[in-house]
Amino acid sequence: MDFSIGKSDKSREYTYRICPSGFPVDSAAAFEVRADVPAATDSALLDMVQKYTLRYFTDFAHPQTGLARERSNDLNGDIVTTGGTGFGLMALISGVERGFITKERALGIIGRTVTFLEDCEKFHGAWAHWYNGDTGEAFSFSEYDNGGDIVETAFLVEGLLAVRQYLADSEDASERLLAQRCDRLWKGVEWDWYTRGEKALYWHWSKNHGWKMNHKIRGFDETFITYVLAVSSPTHPIDPEIYQTCYKDSPVYFNGKEYCGVTLDLGMDFGGPLFFTHYSFLGLDPRVLDVDGFNMFERNKAHSLIHYNYAIENPKGHKGYGADLWGFTSSDDPLVGYTSHHPDTDAENGTVSPTAAVSSIVYTPEESLGVIRHLYYELGPKVFGKYGFYDAYNPSMAEGQQVVRSFLAIDQGPQVVMIENYRSGLLWDIFMTCPEIQDGLRKLGFTK
Repeated sequence: MDFSIGKSDKSREYTYRICPSGFPVDSAAAFEVRADVPAATDSALLDMVQKYTLRYFTDFAHPQTGLARERSNDLNGDIVTTGGTGFGLMALISGVERGFITKERALGIIGRTVTFLEDCEKFHGAWAHWYNGDTGEAFSFSEYDNGGDIVETAFLVEGLLAVRQYLADSEDASERLLAQRCDRLWKGVEWDWYTRGEKALYWHWSKNHGWKMNHKIRGFDETFITYVLAVSSPTHPIDPEIYQTCYKDSPVYFNGKEYCGVTLDLGMDFGGPLFFTHYSFLGLDPRVLDVDGFNMFERNKAHSLIHYNYAIENPKGHKGYGADLWGFTSSDDPLVGYTSHHPDTDAENGTVSPTAAVSSIVYTPEESLGVIRHLYYELGPKVFGKYGFYDAYNPSMAEGQQVVRSFLAIDQGPQVVMIENYRSGLLWDIFMTCPEIQDGLRKLGFTK
């Protein structure tokens, strides 16, 4: 019986729900079996997680547009997400290089995605957070948020630039043309429009509601890459000073306090949800970025270790927390639906989001691998399905209510990409070859 995750000299006895083709499945043909299963090597285990999670952006991609669907449990199935698509573009590159998907198939998905992004309605070059994949129309994220979202646009552009760099020197003319199309989309974003002519950068603009959201992008969080891209733009750049006058002008930029035995240089108390350490750094290499005298890799590592230590200390006594079950971020929740989990807040209710620790593997490899091993070997199909780990797990809940069996693009994408960056540095190496990004980082003073 092939479990597809390699062999070692150690084995353990597990109960799995499988079908003849292997583990894991969601299938009427599945059956319970007790077997002495060879323990996987960590490399084979990571192959398994990447391969299954990538399927979200291949098998589950919107069939007409190629974009990533927002979530797996959307009853309509037609809402696609721009930021999650950017993550998916980088995941596809990883999949090609790992041999999980053919380059031809990946480029077919990317090509459909680029065509949609060229043809859909944009808002001064920026995309909306969501679109209806069937109609191509912008779909409201909230009452006044039905237009340009410059942060989601940044996540999307992060992926487009990775594709451009990946294909730019190809010997295949069609691949070079696809790279050029990605380049035109990047150059069409009017980052400067989103300053409103001020020394600030604003998150949203709607053709119906204008600047009604009035949301300045401030404080250290997932939006870091938005400033990097906005300063780096060769066509519509913003003044680098805006990083100083807007982003840093926040009570949650500088920190310097100690949490759970770890000092945090930048960010809110306890660091906030762990996606702050993931989204901007799928392409940006934090190892070479020094911001206000702090290395970003070390800052993000500290943030991850705070979550790890917090779970071990477990001050609220939540069931299951510990060295093999930690990591809190925005995700679905068995109790309240989608919410933002982070330590020492009301939202930290015992729910662990697998993407948090898995995507932090670049910063905390052994600690993250402990979670991956625990979830996969100890819990198996309870928390792992056809697109990887389910979105949320709360062992404090009653059996049958502990797991939210959903998948979200913004949670699946970082797992594939950050595992790859841990293993090979692939996406960091590709993205950091962008000459505009290197120029922008120098303008911001983050690199020499």
